[in-house]
Amino acid sequence: MRYGYIGLGNLGGHVAACLIRAGFDVTVYDRNLALAERHRAMGAEVATSATELAAEVDHVFTCLPSPAVSEAVLAQILPVMKRGATWIENSTLSREDILRLGSLAAEQGIETLECPVTGGVHLAARGEITVLAAGDKALFDLHMPALKAIGNRHFHMGPLGSAAIIKVITNMLAFIHLKACAEALMLAKRGGLDLAQSWHAIAASSGTSFVHETEGALILNGSYDIAFNIDLALKDLGFALGFGREFGVPLDLASATEQTYVAARAAYGGEAQSPMIAKLLEDLLGTDLRAEGFPARLE
Repeated sequence: MRYGYIGLGNLGGHVAACLIRAGFDVTVYDRNLALAERHRAMGAEVATSATELAAEVDHVFTCLPSPAVSEAVLAQILPVMKRGATWIENSTLSREDILRLGSLAAEQGIETLECPVTGGVHLAARGEITVLAAGDKALFDLHMPALKAIGNRHFHMGPLGSAAIIKVITNMLAFIHLKACAEALMLAKRGGLDLAQSWHAIAASSGTSFVHETEGALILNGSYDIAFNIDLALKDLGFALGFGREFGVPLDLASATEQTYVAARAAYGGEAQSPMIAKLLEDLLGTDLRAEGFPARLE
């Protein structure tokens, strides 16, 4: 099967590269031509537009920054995609958005496989990210060879829209854990402890988390560079709080964490890296959280 990939940013670029390295016939497109050319060097074909790409391939992956962008791209590609082709969406959309856009695709004879991914850009680069899929199970099975190329753990969550719920839950937890991690590290620093030793002690304790062991290290380096910005975090927290209202679940920690991200956006801008919520605490207390031996980027 020949796949197209639209959206070659921090996440999508790595996912597309995994498909190429696995030997799939891949055509790519991004508005940033330099990103597309980088994939040509890996062996991909490069389309001059989303429409051209969709007309040439059997199935199309997308990884885009917002539901509005996903909808705009779909308007370009659905009319020219082959009937019976699959739109595979790696973006994080709300349940309402994926159901609505999936319905638009179905009207054009195109099937939809919801496939947001989770685990971080560094795992996407290694082809070890987790794939959270929803849609027809037969469709999930059909594309499993490609999904195995981009991730090492795969969960079929149920009908279309199910993956949106679990992806938002995992991101909500990550943002809450990040806030807790920053507070814990600041307690250690203000308590006079060696921060590097404290980080290792927490990592070996019942209090550890994936976020502590990854984003916590970037806080200690001072780069904060997780390749995921504050605006995206606020988008996902908004989805989580919406589900809380819909399902009647009070989300006290998520609400408090959202306000921390609102403050961080006001202080540093929406394009700032999401772990910079730790810098809010550093600036407030005039105390940095630096330690030697921690990476600027996750590998």
